[in-house]
Parts: sequence; C-alpha cells; structure tokens
Amino acid sequence: MMMEERAQARQKGLGYRVERTVLDEESLEEVAQRQTHEDKPALAQRLRGKLSCSAVKLRHCLFTCIPVLSWLPCYSFRECALADLFAGISVGIMHLPQGMAYALLSSLPPVFGLYSSFYPVLVYFIFGTSRHISIGTFAVMSMMVSSVTERLAPDSMFLLSPGNLTNATGIDTEARDAMRVQVATATTILAGLFQVALGLVQFGFVVTYLSDPLVRGYTTAAATIAMVSQLKYMLGVHSDRFSGPLSFVYTLIDVCFLLPETNLGTLVVSIVSLVVLAAGKELNTAWSHKLPMPIPIELITIVLATVISGQATLSPSYGVDVVGEIPSGLKPPSLPDCNLFGQVIGDAFAQAIVGYAVCISLGKTFAMKYGYKVDNNQELVALGLSNACGGLFQCFTVSCSMSRSLIQESTGGKTQVAGVISSIIVLVTVLKLGVLFQELPKTVLSAIMFINLKGMFKQYSDIVTLWRTSKIDLLVWVMTLVFTLLLNLDLGLAASIAFAMLTAREIPGITIFRSSTTLYFANADLFLEALKKKEAEWCEEGGGAMFSVELEAQRQGHSDEGTATGAQLRGHNDKGTTHSYNRTVFVIPESLGNRPLSWEYLKTGDPETGTLGSVSELDPETRTLGSVSELDPETGTLGSTLDGDDTLSRDLERVSVGSLGKWSWDIHSIILDLSTVNFTDTMAIKTLRNICHDFREIEVDVYLAGCQPCVVEELERGLFFSKMLTKAHLFASVHDAVLHCGDHRGSPCPPHHCDRDIGCSTKL
Repeated sequence: MMMEERAQARQKGLGYRVERTVLDEESLEEVAQRQTHEDKPALAQRLRGKLSCSAVKLRHCLFTCIPVLSWLPCYSFRECALADLFAGISVGIMHLPQGMAYALLSSLPPVFGLYSSFYPVLVYFIFGTSRHISIGTFAVMSMMVSSVTERLAPDSMFLLSPGNLTNATGIDTEARDAMRVQVATATTILAGLFQVALGLVQFGFVVTYLSDPLVRGYTTAAATIAMVSQLKYMLGVHSDRFSGPLSFVYTLIDVCFLLPETNLGTLVVSIVSLVVLAAGKELNTAWSHKLPMPIPIELITIVLATVISGQATLSPSYGVDVVGEIPSGLKPPSLPDCNLFGQVIGDAFAQAIVGYAVCISLGKTFAMKYGYKVDNNQELVALGLSNACGGLFQCFTVSCSMSRSLIQESTGGKTQVAGVISSIIVLVTVLKLGVLFQELPKTVLSAIMFINLKGMFKQYSDIVTLWRTSKIDLLVWVMTLVFTLLLNLDLGLAASIAFAMLTAREIPGITIFRSSTTLYFANADLFLEALKKKEAEWCEEGGGAMFSVELEAQRQGHSDEGTATGAQLRGHNDKGTTHSYNRTVFVIPESLGNRPLSWEYLKTGDPETGTLGSVSELDPETRTLGSVSELDPETGTLGSTLDGDDTLSRDLERVSVGSLGKWSWDIHSIILDLSTVNFTDTMAIKTLRNICHDFREIEVDVYLAGCQPCVVEELERGLFFSKMLTKAHLFASVHDAVLHCGDHRGSPCPPHHCDRDIGCSTKL
C-alpha cells in the first residue's frame, strides 16, 4: 500500500517530506551501529599506502590536476566540433569589444583587454572543469582593478609642467599607463596565487560565506559604480579621478558640475551607439530561436563607428576621444615591480574571492542544467593559474562573464574547445587587426559596457522580491549596496561580509558555540577563554552582568579561625558594584532586566560553615536571595550578623555562584558544535566536563553536537559521561540539539525552520 501511495505521489509530481525523531547519542546507538576504530590499519601500513605510487594513482592524480587529459582524448568531433565552432566564433566576436571596453573600465589602454581575453582562456582550457563558462574580462573585476590602479597611480602623479604640455589634459599619459599596467599585473599575479593556494588547501567552501543576496547586491553596486565612471567618456568631459571611500559620490558630483561642458559630438555618438546596440540586443532576443548564432551587433557597431570616425575626422574636428595607437603583436612575459605586492595584497585577496564566487556560481548553474560536476577546489586552482600566468603577460584580473557564457551556452557550445576558438579570434585581432581600431571613439566602448550591464541593473528588482520573501536577505542586499557604493569595492566587500554574518536570525534562549578546529591540550584553555568571552558579550546584550564569586585570603581579627566582624564596601565595576564580605567577592549588577536590585540580594550564610548558599535557591519570582545582613548604604559596611562565635574556616573552598554566570538572562541552552573536531585528549575532555558542570550550576544546559564516532569513543575513555552528564547530551547534529532545546526548555522552533537543517541560526 505504501509503495502504491509513493507511486501515485510521483505521478502527481509531489515531493516527499522526511521526518524523524530527534537523535541524541543514546537513541542513535539504538537505531544504528557506530563503527569502531579498533580494526583500523597500523600507522606504518597507512603511511605505506599514502606514500606508495602506482600507475592507477598517478593517472588519477594527473586527471584531477589537469582535467583536460580526462576529456580531450574522448572528444567527439561528430557531436561537438560544429557546435563548439559556432559558439567559439560567437564568443570570440564578443571578446573583442568587451575586452577593449573593460580595459578602459580598468583605467588601462584597450589592448590590455585583448591580452586578458587570450592568455587566461588558454590556461583555463587546460585546468578548468566547467564546459560552458567564458573566462575573460568582466565588469566587476575591471572596476576592482580600476580601484587599485587609480589609487596607486593617480593622474596627479603624472602632471606635466606648463612648458612640456603634450596634450589637452596636461598629463603624461604614457608614463601613467605604464605605471598602471605594473599595478594591475602585480594585483593580478597576487590574486592568482591566492586562488591557487586556497584551492590546494581545499578552501573552495569559502564561497559559502558569500550569500546570494550579498553577491547580487555587490555586483549591482559594482555595475552602478562602473556606469558612473564611464559617464565622462559618454559626455566627453575631463573629470578628475577619485579613489578610496566616497569616490563614487565625488565622481558623480564632479560629473554633474561638468555637464555644461559636454562635448556635443561625443554625446551624439554615445546616443547613436546606445540605440544601435539596444536594438541589436532586442533583435537577438526576439529571433534567438531562428538565428543559428546571435547577430554580432557589438562588432558591427565598433566597425561602423571606426569607419565613420576615420572618414568624418571626429577626433580633430569635433574633439571626440578615440582609442589611439593599438600595438600589434604579443608582449614577452615579465614580472612587475615586486615592491608593489605589499601595497596591493588586500585588493588582490578581494579580487580573488569575488572572481571565484562569480565563476563558481555560474559554473555550478550550467553543471546542474547539463548534468556534470564542477570541482570547487579545482576551479579555484584553474582560475588562479589563469590569473597568475596572465599577469606575467600583462593581463588584468579575470573571471567569467555572464553575457558571454550565456552566448556560449545558447549557441550550442559543448566543451571548453569553444574557448580555444574564441581565443584564436582574439589572437588574430591582436596580431593583424588591432591597428584598424585606432580611430574607434572611446564612447562607443562605454556604450557597449552600458548595454552589457543591463542584466546587473535588472537586479534592482531584487528589492521587491526580497521584500516579499525575506526581510533579512533584503537588509543584507541593501546594506551591501550601500557599503559598496560608499566605501568602494574593497572595503565595501569586507563590510558587507561582516554585516551579513551579524544578521543571523536567533532562536530565543539557545546559543551555538562552534569550534573551528580540533580540540586538544594546546587549545583547550583558549576554547574555554573564547567561550567565557562570548558569554560576557551575551551578558551585555542581555542587559545584566556576570557574577563572579571568588574566595580571598582576607582575614580580620587575631583569632586562628578568623572572626567575622564585617567588611568594607570595596571597588566598582562597569556593570555594578564589587563587594568584599570576609573572603568572598561579589559583583552585584545594578539591575536585572527591568527589576531593580535591592541590597538584600545576597544569600544568608550557613552559620555552621560560614559559607554562602547556592544560587539554585534563587526565588524565581522576585529574583532575590535572602538577606545577609543590614547594609548601611552610606557607610558601605555590613553589620555583624554573625556572632563572634560564628567563625569562618581558614581554607574555604571556591564557592561557585555561576562563575560563568548567565542565569539572569533568557539563554537556557548552549550547544557546542564539535563537528570540526576529529580528535581530542584528556585535557580537552576535562575542560568540556567543567564547562557542562559550571553552566549547570546556573541552570543553563550544555549540549554537544556533531561529534564524530572517534570523538565519542575518546569521550567514553576519558570518563566524560556520568549520571548527570549522559549521552543524552550528545546529538547527531546541531539541528537535533536545537529541536531538543526548543521542546524542553523554551519555545519550539518555528515550523518553517524545523523541516530543514537550521535555516535560521541561533546566537552564534
């Protein structure tokens, strides 16, 4: 009967919802059999297996590191060659105008965009795993390159003296461009090395910290910055270049002030180019099902613009800026000035992360559509090698372009061979045809960039979508946009990631503390200190203070037993007042929540032992303890409520009234996420046991989650478990632990969060 119901559900297109009970370690052992590690091979045998070399291992290693060896020998000319040829030609034609346009966006001469459309493509062909993405120039990366080139090589560094003016701007453009090329190549090489290093250490998961709203907000801001930066070319004005925070605002204000100086000839060329490009794009969209390949409207536009510009002498007659000299041939490899590496390290890392995030997200989209696998870490290595090798040949940082990738996919591209064909077209242009574009107006390249950014400008509609679906994601999107526009691309990215990590939705009363590494004697104390530090922060957020009860060697009188005669009010604290009573120090908060604190907040001492009572006897309604004595608030002294015969022991032990103290706030459960811990030792086990006992004294439950089988075995051998601390405190996952806490100590999780693995996060 069950099989028939499932078959009917599949026919109706219905999905399954898997439900199971919450699994702690005890229940997990009942329903499953954990594997023991007693039969694992000896260390020498494991080392011999790791270090041995065989033909099979060598073949697997080569195919993993150089993926082209695994698929190129099996390449089907019959099925793929023609499709890859058409796709390669289409993408190659797009590379030409986009390469020159994005070089201009990077504040570099256009020919360097052609270099960046050639070398990295060949490297990715060898090492990449995606069959459809088009590696090369990309608007966001170009803006990030421009940010660093204009900061380290601004126009103000290359001003000519009045007697040596060689152009209208009074700037030594040749020296400036040479310096900017050095800065761009240094940044590119360093970004590539970062990507290779991250890939080799299996750090491909870093992209998970860049959520989709963050990436889309960031690319939208980058597109907006790019548009504003190109307004001066489209208007024909000579605007100052700004860098650093608020450069976007300064540039926009400067362009607005220069509007009266607009060059009419340049403006006309800009408008005509935009109209032609937009019309061509619409035709390609409308006739996409009828055309074997898209109309190369961008190439047609730059050819016509170049011919008209040369015949009508737009540059000398109307003052329209043109591309100028484009050198033929390729440049030999060379290293940039090594002194620049230290100045661009932050920019390089930001470019490495953003470039990879865009590349892997688009690559996985195509891989899911066509049913193949993209290796996260190998993509990092491939992109890193593309940038590092390209930087040696004076390329700037590249990633994958969405517009070119969609063209490569829509025209039938099957493999990376399409990329090789596109690079051949770029090579022919660089070697023989580059000189033909010297009269091309720069405003045409800006218009091409404007049109290609249309897809990113459409992302502004995310505001409406996210408003309906997730206010938190909307906040991340908007703040990422604002941070990036105001702080520029490098600082904006850092601020956006920091903000996104602070917008986690909390489940009331539950706190998760995650260890990012294994736990053993060397860092057990650090783990405890980090937990205490976070607990103190949670205390401040909760509006209270942390209780610390500590015995001191303070004795009064001359009796061996130390007669208690009262104590002075001593010291102060940011959260309250420090009192000294005999040998015990209290930190009394000024208030707990909305309830004012009275002086009668101390528990009456035991007349036999002279020690203070347990905080577990706290009155839950009044949140007050019994009165120790009459405290004179003016003199700050405690009365002698203990008679002379009532003495205190000389060797009183530490009284723990919540040394980690959190009982006066709303957190009732702490979950230690140990999923990254693969071994532990007795010191760490002792630390974990003490944490659980200390928090239990202040009525906060501590649970362990995600422990690997070997860690559970080590906890057993280390006598971690007891009658009070059983395997019921260990859970298979954080999600199980949160559901247990919600059911037993607080409000259950919202229904829409309980059917997946912690979509909302607790206080972390």
